[in-house]
Amino acid sequence: MNHQTIGYDLRDGVAVITLNRPAMMNALNRTMRAEITAAVTEAAESARVIVLTGAGRAFCSGQDLGDGAADGSFDVERTLAEEYEPMLRAILAVPLPVIAAVNGVAAGAGANLALAADVVIAAESASFIQAFTRIGLIPDAGGTHSLPRAVGMARAMGAALFAEPIPAARAAGWGMIWEAVPDEDFDARWRARAAHLASGPTAAYARVKEALRASFAGGLDAQLALEARLQGECGRTADFREGVSAFLEKRPPRFSGR
Repeated sequence: MNHQTIGYDLRDGVAVITLNRPAMMNALNRTMRAEITAAVTEAAESARVIVLTGAGRAFCSGQDLGDGAADGSFDVERTLAEEYEPMLRAILAVPLPVIAAVNGVAAGAGANLALAADVVIAAESASFIQAFTRIGLIPDAGGTHSLPRAVGMARAMGAALFAEPIPAARAAGWGMIWEAVPDEDFDARWRARAAHLASGPTAAYARVKEALRASFAGGLDAQLALEARLQGECGRTADFREGVSAFLEKRPPRFSGR
């Protein structure tokens, strides 16, 4: 598949999707949203883990305001429903671990694109900005859902109202992201994390995602029933049998994802 706005690299089970408009700080336009959606769908068929990262000094600066927004031809509601929603749903629903390797600023929809991933690893020089009120909007791209669940209402409200940069170290302290890594270690760290997940029990990972995401929607009874069903499915996998064998034989497991 030819890409205009992203890079796509698949090796050793790790599909790296690189937002690749560095001169525009990887701002999201229609083409990029469609290409991210297609790349996630493609990776689901052949990879064991997906990484989203950015080229250049930014992860993603959010919506490309030159893509029709300034002259009034940009229909925000239509764009969210027809372009952002399919992209976000693809990321949330893919049965693989998704890492956002945030190499620089993640602003507006770019911040919430990162928060759609299962795990966010950021360079310490990176920051997250709910920049929407700076241009008279509210957080979108799933931010009103993901942010309060990650950091609580008080911090989410402050981040949205003040639209101030949140440094990566603070984001990690708040529980918004998994970890902030010194810049010199960043590339090696996210690659090691991706390799670890790619060698892991991906059938179980898919069910971890399903169970944890469902936990906000139902009550205890529904969650216990879901746990039992998903655990039963895991218990019938080759990975479970391999994990038990490896434990008893005191050796590293060799998971197949089946």
